[in-house]
Amino acid sequence: MADLTPATKLVPTPEDKFSFGLWTVGWAAADPFGSATRPDIDVIDAARRLADLGAWGITFHDDDVVPFEVGHKDPAGRDEILGRLKKVVADTGLTVPMVTTNLFSHPIFKEGAFTANDRDVRRFALRKAFRQLQLGAELGATTFVMWGGREGAEVDGAKDIKAALDRYAEAVNLLTTYITEQGLDMRIAIEPKPNEPRGDILLPTVGHAIAFSYTLEHPHLVGVNPEVGHEQMSNLNFTAGIAQALAAGKLFHVDLNGQHGPKFDQDLVFGHGDLLSAFWTVDLLENGFPGGGPTYDGPRHFDYKPNRTEDFDGIWDSASANMRTYLLLKERAAAFRADPEVQAALEKASVTELAQPTLGEGETLASIVEDRSTFEDFDADAKGRRGYGIGALDQLAIEHLLGAR
Repeated sequence: MADLTPATKLVPTPEDKFSFGLWTVGWAAADPFGSATRPDIDVIDAARRLADLGAWGITFHDDDVVPFEVGHKDPAGRDEILGRLKKVVADTGLTVPMVTTNLFSHPIFKEGAFTANDRDVRRFALRKAFRQLQLGAELGATTFVMWGGREGAEVDGAKDIKAALDRYAEAVNLLTTYITEQGLDMRIAIEPKPNEPRGDILLPTVGHAIAFSYTLEHPHLVGVNPEVGHEQMSNLNFTAGIAQALAAGKLFHVDLNGQHGPKFDQDLVFGHGDLLSAFWTVDLLENGFPGGGPTYDGPRHFDYKPNRTEDFDGIWDSASANMRTYLLLKERAAAFRADPEVQAALEKASVTELAQPTLGEGETLASIVEDRSTFEDFDADAKGRRGYGIGALDQLAIEHLLGAR
């Protein structure tokens, strides 16, 4: 049995690669039914506080740091604010692994951005994104996340979906061309979401986004940034989604938070939703596939919101809670993988056998067709009586998650 003493030394370090969006701790807690419950927080002060808590990196939309009107009309004001940001990054040693562009808050984007029916809006959105790409590169960011919150519709007849997807592809192609021509060390990660704020958002799931990426001019520069809540809003399995993206070489970034199933986007602290799913997510990110294969080495990025009920102390408590929960799950997942009973259960369930090709070395299509043992002489009834012990394997995961082993 494991030592059940509470883990008190789980202190985040830069090696953990924990990063936070500045919009997370900076959320003033307004929602569609109520005004803000907290005053605005200076994002530069927020960055410094996150560094004090042990965060490795910060990320931001352009408008998180530079207000829209300043960024649009006041170059000197923009430079002054960005100077403060660059100073806090230098002073704290924080990394900026990712940036993104706000193409959803200002009224100009109410009908869309890259897929807006209005051509002028699309051109404005592209220029706004180009500027953020350049700023991100200056700060060392290597990922540009695209969340298309306004790329969709509420009325089916109001959007030509083929044309919208053509314009979406055109926009991403222009962005990757800009990256290539400017020599930027940057990749684009599409962040899927099924709905909210639009009734139906284009590229709503990881599968949609991956398929879309292969239609583009520079597919090697375009991957995905899955978010826990966004996949679970579609009643999908987040761990399975990031596993497919990882296997395809498309998992460029990941957003971690908590969600209670298919409802509105809750943005809870990571693990404060489907805890077992969070366990399997950390197990995959930290330990890789049971049968080997590509591994993830990117940021463990938290895209959550401190509860609307909290004051400023609650903001920093919740930020720390994300990191501590991840570290607890990392500890439990390592113990799970190292447990001999788990290894035996995986063997019984033939989990590692799945990595073995169905055709043996040197076999061909003709080999399997001519092999009577695969069909004519195969005892399907006997094989059908086989037990896999998957329930026991699941129980072992539960016991490790609960610290009972």
